[in-house]
Amino acid sequence: MLVRVRVKPNARQARIEAAPDGGLTAWLKSPPVEGRANAELIELLAERFRVPRSEVRIRAGRTGRSKLVEIG
Repeated sequence: MLVRVRVKPNARQARIEAAPDGGLTAWLKSPPVEGRANAELIELLAERFRVPRSEVRIRAGRTGRSKLVEIG
């Protein structure tokens, strides 16, 4: 499954919510430095979809705020 995710780093609380466009919005506590925000995003998505972290991959947008993530 491919999911579009809009990321907002440096948030006070980490959470994921459905976006009006059908994708997801993720607020991450980690800063966008040295892959920390991407690692936190992968962990949050794995928890939400109840899959191992190894099954969550960022397919596009690794350095941007809009990402295309493959789950499963």
